[in-house]
Amino acid sequence: MTISVELPRTHTSYNPENTRMTFKAVIFDLDGTLLDTLQDIVNTLNTVLARHDFPVHTFDECRFLVGHGMRELIRKALPEGAGSEDTIDLLLKELMVVYADNWNLHSRPYPGIAALLDAIEERGIKMAILSNKADHFTRLCAESLLDSWNFDVVMGHHNGIAHKPDPEGALLVATMLGEDPASILYVGDSGIDMLTASRAGMYPLGVLWGFRPKNELLEFGAKRVVQHPEEIISILE
Repeated sequence: MTISVELPRTHTSYNPENTRMTFKAVIFDLDGTLLDTLQDIVNTLNTVLARHDFPVHTFDECRFLVGHGMRELIRKALPEGAGSEDTIDLLLKELMVVYADNWNLHSRPYPGIAALLDAIEERGIKMAILSNKADHFTRLCAESLLDSWNFDVVMGHHNGIAHKPDPEGALLVATMLGEDPASILYVGDSGIDMLTASRAGMYPLGVLWGFRPKNELLEFGAKRVVQHPEEIISILE
């Protein structure tokens, strides 16, 4: 089944001879898009930093640290000059252990996500998850917190696949879905996601209930920004 969306006439990519786009699949980012995971990430990060007498970070500060993967989370969280590769290796190992015990204490789907995923399934549209979170935790989150829905592909970061915004992972997901990238709606909450979608030749849709502000989404290429999951449902009509 295919879906269509009316492009706004004010959009920079508007073509008066082709005002509609057809989407055959939706790729979602995970953290900040489908799931509100930030509190568990913040608690885990600060636990590890405090063990080694490094400064901890506020909830709002962490909004701008996450998104690049778990190793980069450590790197960005450390004081300038303290992020030697050996130190990062040590803290990353501890982060993975602590997160394994705390990843689901507060993490939940955002309000409205259940209805959105129901609507997509009802329409027979393919769904996938692509995250910079480690693949093991990405799959664990999906299997535990999004188990009521059938995702055709669930992929986190693993060796051999570059982190977003490199388009490699998104293009691999498109291949696994059996769909042309141009027919895929890519939904995410950060500039990283918008860049990924653009570089992969997908349609970048930014969401405002996640970790990053509207100006970042627009700056990095969002063609449309929504404030609530129900707005995506309306796109799929």
